[in-house]
Amino acid sequence: MENWRRTATTPTRARQAQPPVEAAPTARLLAIFDGHRLSPAQRRIAQYLLDHITEAAFLSITDLAERVGVSQPSVTRFAAALGFSGFPALREALHPIALSAVAAIPDDPQEIRRNELQAAVDAEIANLEGLRQLLGDPAPVIEVGRNLAHSVPMAVLGVRISVSMAEYFAYAAKRIHPDVRLITSGGSVAYDALLQVKEAGGTWAMAFAMPRYSNETLSALRAAKETGLKVALITDLPLGPLAHTADIVLSAGTGSRLVFDSYAAPSVLTATILQSMADALPERTQARLEAYEQVADRHAFFLPDE
Repeated sequence: MENWRRTATTPTRARQAQPPVEAAPTARLLAIFDGHRLSPAQRRIAQYLLDHITEAAFLSITDLAERVGVSQPSVTRFAAALGFSGFPALREALHPIALSAVAAIPDDPQEIRRNELQAAVDAEIANLEGLRQLLGDPAPVIEVGRNLAHSVPMAVLGVRISVSMAEYFAYAAKRIHPDVRLITSGGSVAYDALLQVKEAGGTWAMAFAMPRYSNETLSALRAAKETGLKVALITDLPLGPLAHTADIVLSAGTGSRLVFDSYAAPSVLTATILQSMADALPERTQARLEAYEQVADRHAFFLPDE
């Protein structure tokens, strides 16, 4: 499940201090949600509580499920995901927050400015800052770029939610690499494609695995190793559940404050690998880019620059 969090490092519930009474109701609710992996359905419940705390805290489990449009078991699982023994315990924790909201305890000006959409952007800024610090030592990214550049063919793997990142990487890589094989299906289809890459002389696969991590991704990564390919993996956690399947792991945090994750930092990390690939073989890169521009001009792929 995805992780509802504001920063890359969040205390567990056992160590998490209760927010001060004077904290704004929104901040107190977020303190309950932060650091927990929530599914999209559970995030909808969390968002409903944020938007309607003064009434939602006093609803029965049946009424809350109906208002949000989820099942009663979903509400129970939501409470458990937050570390409560059940929905009654969660509701008890929500009561003082709701009462403080009813009493119109004013949010401070900073809280007002930082609405939930802004908070999502703030979280991504923090992820980008974490990536910036990671790139203080560019050696791992340079190594991955060099390995991928010299692997002909090169496999690019991403399934389910990670397909879009794999497609972006493969689309750009094809401009500077002579043989890029994109794999967006799992199972035997992925195994066949990876085996063909290896038999054609390839040595590396570039893989993407964003939460929620799928069994298909795990199977495909294992298949890559079985065929003899080395794997570079971009994911959100350096010690995540798929990290052991890769030879090199590069991590960048995902934004998880909205219903669906956002990938600002992983996307920038992906672009740095493409840059490293281009730098690894500059003459080939230049020749391929110039050839592509000639084709693009000849066939009018793009609108003219104004």
